[in-house]
Amino acid sequence: MLNQALTQAGLNLIQQALSIYDSDLRLAVCNAPFVEMFDLPDRLKTPGASFEDTIRHLVMRGEYGEVDDPDSFVRARVETALAFQSHYVERTRANGRIVSIEGAPLPQGGWVTVYTDITETRAQEQLLRTHSEQLSEEVLKRSEELSATNRALAATNKALMEARRELTEMEARTRLTTEMMPAHIARVDENGHYTFSNKRLHLVMPGRPTQILGTHISDALGDQAYTKVLPFLEAAYEGQQNTFEFTHEASSRRIRVVFTPDPLEPGVYILSQDVTEETQTRAALQQTRRREMAAQLTSGLAHDFSNLLTIILGMQSKLDRMDVGPEAEPLIQATLQAARRGGNLLNRIADITAHRAWQPEPLELGPFLQDLQTLATPSLPDDISLQVSDETQSRLMVDAGLLQDALLNLVLNARDSCGKIGTIRVVAQEVQDTWLQLSVTDTGPGFSEHALDHALDPFFTTKGGEGSGLGLAMVYDMTKLAGGDLRLSNTETGAKIRLRLPLRRADALPQTGLVLLVEDSPDIRASVRGMLTDMDYAVVEAASVAEARALADGLPDIALVLSDISLEGDEPGLVLAEDLPKLPLRLMTSLPRSHPLHAQALTRVPVLAKPFDADDLARFLSHGKDHT
Repeated sequence: MLNQALTQAGLNLIQQALSIYDSDLRLAVCNAPFVEMFDLPDRLKTPGASFEDTIRHLVMRGEYGEVDDPDSFVRARVETALAFQSHYVERTRANGRIVSIEGAPLPQGGWVTVYTDITETRAQEQLLRTHSEQLSEEVLKRSEELSATNRALAATNKALMEARRELTEMEARTRLTTEMMPAHIARVDENGHYTFSNKRLHLVMPGRPTQILGTHISDALGDQAYTKVLPFLEAAYEGQQNTFEFTHEASSRRIRVVFTPDPLEPGVYILSQDVTEETQTRAALQQTRRREMAAQLTSGLAHDFSNLLTIILGMQSKLDRMDVGPEAEPLIQATLQAARRGGNLLNRIADITAHRAWQPEPLELGPFLQDLQTLATPSLPDDISLQVSDETQSRLMVDAGLLQDALLNLVLNARDSCGKIGTIRVVAQEVQDTWLQLSVTDTGPGFSEHALDHALDPFFTTKGGEGSGLGLAMVYDMTKLAGGDLRLSNTETGAKIRLRLPLRRADALPQTGLVLLVEDSPDIRASVRGMLTDMDYAVVEAASVAEARALADGLPDIALVLSDISLEGDEPGLVLAEDLPKLPLRLMTSLPRSHPLHAQALTRVPVLAKPFDADDLARFLSHGKDHT
């Protein structure tokens, strides 16, 4: 296709009109001057057009003057053409212009014909002949040189116009590409003013303007963001490329920026991307690794201590059954209570360090908080009230079990803080379409400065011997496991704990339509395809992320992507969440839950464990819950 375009562009630069017809008298190719000279309609300038139709069209338009018998005229021209003989003729057209027509047969059959408008040439020749006795040889020579120069100038102008057209098209394609990129691409001059920008700044940093050409970077980004990027921008002006990340406070989004010095003139190129979801996933994976390390360190110690406590409990129980006197009875009971408390403490440590995964499923926060209220209220004194409020907009992807455990822990801590009377309030909100925020406030005395600094440390407690010091640590662990954050603070009326979890909306999956099935095993792919078609889905298949990406680009009607995590090639199916953000994604896998890819996938989308049957797949696609 590129070679054809280059050939056509080259033919268009020729000043003469040119046409090539094949042995069947069908048009093979023609250039723009040919179409313009004879003012041909689209059907006669398209490859495959009939030579006979073209001659008949020209006869009807009067190209050959008045023709008494058009059919005979056309037939004679066709017969002459079929002879495929070289020829050269000059004729005067109906419009008075003189053209030379030179034809030559081609080795493969057919012929090529060149048409040259020689009106000016013949006029000049006539003029020269008329005044030949008065013109010197020098004048003739100069006239020829001038004519040649004019022809060269005309050819140069034509080439420049064609080059300008190609450059314009190239610039348009480049701009379209930058607009399609999921990133903000821009350039600032040496004074910090934008000389180029696509219209993506507001998508990377919500709330910022779209049209920023000529604007100073401080006005486009805002004072807070500009202050954070300024040291890196100054380094780029000095010739140092740098990559860094910062949090856009207004939207709570994590932004990755690359500053690249312009090598040609003073200025800096800018590439900015929203990496909030990537950062959340990375934090969740890091927390999982830390927990695995902690589990390895503590499992052996916990085992040995459990054995020791078992021995102590057995010996103290034996002493309790012996007649050791009333003075020993309190000591025996105290020892038993301490040993049992040590056992409970080991169980809490095991809960923190044991392998757990964030398993999100569609959840409505309103009924969930009502259930939390029903569950927690019996544990509260009569004069302590628990209020819940759901301000979210839709169902969200949340691990209901882990979240309920965390909120119950916080509510009971707030109860202990309030004493005998007070109010506990739990509020769920959406923050900047990025975070699910759950706030737990109470009317107790609040946190001390020491507690604000150390409350999240394991074994830190303000309850003396009654507390294990693991409650808030477990809540913090759950939050980090999900890729979120936890903050402690005080209000005018008491303490406040704010949990932020990645906001993932649980949109309902389409029950019909085209499914992009991504699976590298032909046997499994055929089996799953059969299950999907039985559920009235249409199916298109891929074996790798690259194939899936290409199909998604070419098929606008895909309703759902169902992919294995492990695929052929270097990219796992999980990356489709980033590559195809607008398409619902569901994953399936035979990897164990302890595998890092499986654990990471569970933080993003529902996962179906292999093996599964048609009923399992139908329930999975109907409810969107994990079946692992």
